[in-house]
Formats: sequence, C-alpha cells, structure tokens
Amino acid sequence: MFEIPSGSDFLTQIAQQSVSRRRFLRDMTGAGAGLLIGARRASALRREYGQKTIIVTFGGGARDQETFAPEGQRYIPRILMELIPRATFYTQVVNRGILGHYVANASLATGCYESFNNFQSIRPENPTIFEYFRQDRRRQASDVWVIAPSNGFTSIGESGHPAYGRGKGATVVLPKALLAGVSGGSERPFESLLRDSHEGPVGAGVYASTARQDEAIRDLLQISMSDFKAHAQSVSSPDELSLYIALHLMRSKAPSLIWITLHDIDIAHAGAFSLYTDAIQRTDRICAELVRAMDQEPEYKGQTNFFILPDFGRDADDDPSGNGFQHHRSGDALCRTTWLLAMGPGIRENTTVDRPVESIDLVPTVAKMLACDARFAQGRPLVEVL
Repeated sequence: MFEIPSGSDFLTQIAQQSVSRRRFLRDMTGAGAGLLIGARRASALRREYGQKTIIVTFGGGARDQETFAPEGQRYIPRILMELIPRATFYTQVVNRGILGHYVANASLATGCYESFNNFQSIRPENPTIFEYFRQDRRRQASDVWVIAPSNGFTSIGESGHPAYGRGKGATVVLPKALLAGVSGGSERPFESLLRDSHEGPVGAGVYASTARQDEAIRDLLQISMSDFKAHAQSVSSPDELSLYIALHLMRSKAPSLIWITLHDIDIAHAGAFSLYTDAIQRTDRICAELVRAMDQEPEYKGQTNFFILPDFGRDADDDPSGNGFQHHRSGDALCRTTWLLAMGPGIRENTTVDRPVESIDLVPTVAKMLACDARFAQGRPLVEVL
C-alpha cells in the first residue's frame, strides 16, 4: 500500500472535502435528508440484489471546483439532478495507491492497491472482480465485458494470479483498436479518436493490439461505424465511441457485468481548461445515458446495480508541487479524495454517506451483490448499500 500523509492538515483537508460535497448536494438537490452516519445497514430494505451490474470509472476525475462547488455545478447537471437523488452517495472516497490511470483502474478492479509501472501493459497481480464472478458463478467470458481506453488497458480483464489468470477474466473491448480495424487500418476519418492518453511517454501513439483478437470481437459485436457517426454527438470523442459500444452490447448481448472506463477528462493534461470542462460535461451526459438505457432495456430494467467512481482527482491550484487542473502529481487531498455513487434495487435513494471509505472497497461490495467471493481483495464491503 502507498500510504497517504497522516498529518492533521491532510486529514482536515479530506474531511473538508466531504463536508463541502454534502453541503453542495443539499443546496442543489436536497440530497442528504437520508444522511447515514457510521455503518447503518440497508439490507432490511431488500430481498435480493440486482442481477446485473454496470460500473463506470473515469480517468483523472474532476475537482470539486469543476463539479460540486457552486461555480462547477453547471458542468454536471445530470449527475446532480437525475442520478444522485436516486442513489446513495459517498462523499469521502480515498485512493491510497499510485495515481496513474491504468494502475489506479486495475486497483479498482482488484480491490487491492496494485504497484506496477503505470506505463506498461501488465496484468494485475491480484484477481479481478471479473475473475471472481466468472469462477464462482460459472459464467462465460461473453457475460463479463470491459470497455476501456486503448493504451495499456488490454491486460485489465484478467490477473496474473495462479488461481485465476489466462482465459478466466473479462472480454476486453478497446474501442480505438476496433475503430482502426473497421477504418481499414487507416487513421482517417477518425484520426483524433485513435490517439491515446495525453499523459506519459506513450501519449502520442496509436494502439496496436492482436489483429486476430480484434477481428473476433468485431465479428462478435457487429458494430457499425456509420451508425456510430449518425448517433454520436461528437465523433471526435473516444468516450462517445465507448458509450456507443456499451449501448450496443446491452441491447445485443445483455451481459451481467459491464465495466466502462471513460477517459476524455484526461485531455486536462493538454492544459486547455475549456476542453477539460467540456469533457466533464460529456462524462455527465454519458453517465445519464447509461442509466437511461438501464431503465429502458428489458434485460436491465429494475434489476441492475449501477456504480460511478472516479479513479482519483486532480491537483489543487495553490499546491506548488502540482499543476492545478492539468495533473495529479502532488498526492494532496484533491488528488486522493473522490466520491462514489451507487444505485439499484433496494439501495437507499437520496442518501449521503460521510464516513471515510476507500476506492478498493468497490470490489468486495460488488462481489457480495453478485454472490461471489472476492477472497483476495483488501477493501471492505460498503455496508450502507448491502
């Protein structure tokens, strides 16, 4: 584990983040009337959990200044007005691990703080929620899908653990790799979509994966780029393509577990504030569209658990060791403190939880809902939603 500072100033900052988010929510939406203090259980309200689960993470997160603060609420109207009133909202989710997008998402997927090089395509050391679910529930790979950014994320679907590993994880869809194939191997007309992360030594590369694997997934999904162009609000956004694939997957395959990692917010590394806030607004809309599909699709309606969780935050403007909204280098409270939204059958609505939890608590929580055993996870189940 990578310990965060334990000094009183740092802990006070984290607590202030929690109080601020609750106040903003109360003022904006009235959420918080069902405030839970401590570990009050919600299990008495339900007889069974949702049969399906959708998890949305997004790279780099966004600071409160651009989301829950009064000046930032205009960027997330759907999360504030449509989703949070239906959800249990955790205001104080701490990430104690490495603040790199791939390694942080791998930690979210395993429930353990992974420690590998963020810029290498390495399988997580610990088993993933995808492997726990498939092995314990005896599910096929077609029932568990990951839709993720291209660079590095090819290995997130299964771990290097000897009891799990090869062939026992999720089917991973890398939208940019699929796009390169249906575009005939040429970057045009989707050149901007084929570009990877804006951070790190691999930032300018175009993802190249196993052609046979990509072809098999294209055949399985039968995606249509003409249909994508006709319906996407922005054909230059990788996250729009991820949304299109997710909706197509829900309608055509109806898998039990879908994990979607959005990444447009990572444009913040380029230093353009307007592009950063535009990506926040797009993420807000995409989350709402996924919930709308969950409510409408017969295979998901009334039986789906839905989670939203940023992988981590971004630097404070006044921290000399960071770069403000551009990066997440300082390890301060804004970088390490995020939030989590949980909704679904029997989960309390319009409820705020202020107690500190950790990002690695996601996996043991989802595992209990899906009736599998996250036996190697280091996190603890979020009892308020169980």
